[in-house]
Amino acid sequence: MKTKYALGILLSLLIPLMALKSAGGLSNGKVVIGYVGGYKGLINTAAIEVQKVTHLNYAFVNVRNNRAVLGREATDTINLKNLSALKTKKQQLKILLSIGGWAWSKNFSDAAWSDTSRKAFAKSAVALAARFKMDGIDIDWEYPGISANKGNIYRKEDKGNFTLLLKSLREQLDSLGQKENRTLLLTVAVGGFSNFIKHTEMDKAQLYLDFVNLMTYDFYPGQTAVHHTNLYPSKQYSGNSADRVVKEFTAAGVPAAKLVMGIAFYGQKVKLKENSFKGLTDTVLSAGYGKGYTFIKDSLINKKGFVSYRDKAADAAYIYNPETLELMSYDDERSVKAKCKYVKKQGMAGVMFWEYDADLNGYLLEQIHKSLK
Repeated sequence: MKTKYALGILLSLLIPLMALKSAGGLSNGKVVIGYVGGYKGLINTAAIEVQKVTHLNYAFVNVRNNRAVLGREATDTINLKNLSALKTKKQQLKILLSIGGWAWSKNFSDAAWSDTSRKAFAKSAVALAARFKMDGIDIDWEYPGISANKGNIYRKEDKGNFTLLLKSLREQLDSLGQKENRTLLLTVAVGGFSNFIKHTEMDKAQLYLDFVNLMTYDFYPGQTAVHHTNLYPSKQYSGNSADRVVKEFTAAGVPAAKLVMGIAFYGQKVKLKENSFKGLTDTVLSAGYGKGYTFIKDSLINKKGFVSYRDKAADAAYIYNPETLELMSYDDERSVKAKCKYVKKQGMAGVMFWEYDADLNGYLLEQIHKSLK
């Protein structure tokens, strides 16, 4: 009986690790998922360090007339062929089509509305995956049941329809997988805030998913300057953190082994009102995208009037220029190392990052590689 019991425990520990390896994980089971931006045009795939990633998510495929469609047929076709060719360098590399994103989520609600529309969407998405020999689909619906980008369609029924859409995609992917004798993945990118959980059924949705990519960045400032991708809460203000997001999603029914920590390869910038003197927690005049980490590290940290700071409690970095009243928060090597340590401690699936070419010198990817290998 003791031998059987011990064997049962061993199998319970090995099965999740084996599942992650079949989904393209590292030798320790962790995944490193990088988003690459085809929406901007041609991708320099030669610059991608395939040995340091396990998955590449191609962003983005659009949604029109309840179908998944390439938004830029000419360049998308070239990009997807070139990405697929990277497997000659790393056979285990998984490449997924990411559908939606901030600018292309307008029609998700219509696509998810009925059984007919869901099947049509799922078939079209999986057909694209088959056409380009992709390894799966990533859904980045921003956001079910929530008014987000101007003009996006949303309904209260999105809550259940989001789950049903994933179910339909899972069925179509499994059908293609059986025909081609391979395993196809289904993942989602999800908003790193409580309201996303309230408008979805993550406990049910996760049953159809391999990974749940947490967008633990873009923690928007509102009226107060805050970190945009901090791991822990700051003692200087009350706000969001990656730790809080992970805890909320596990409480909502998503196993930690499916959760993927989001890392920002870019900074978010805020302009503060006059008479600001602290930077962090001062009043925001305007906010927007900052710079990629390569530029931040090489050209801004302790340069051009910017002074670097670290919020130890939050495990977060930021720079502040007291003359221009500009503050930029971002992930750096130290915060990335801390996030990777957190991922291992919590038994999470791994990390993902947005987006690859924001750090072309590879500072943060190298840190991820060192921390997770």
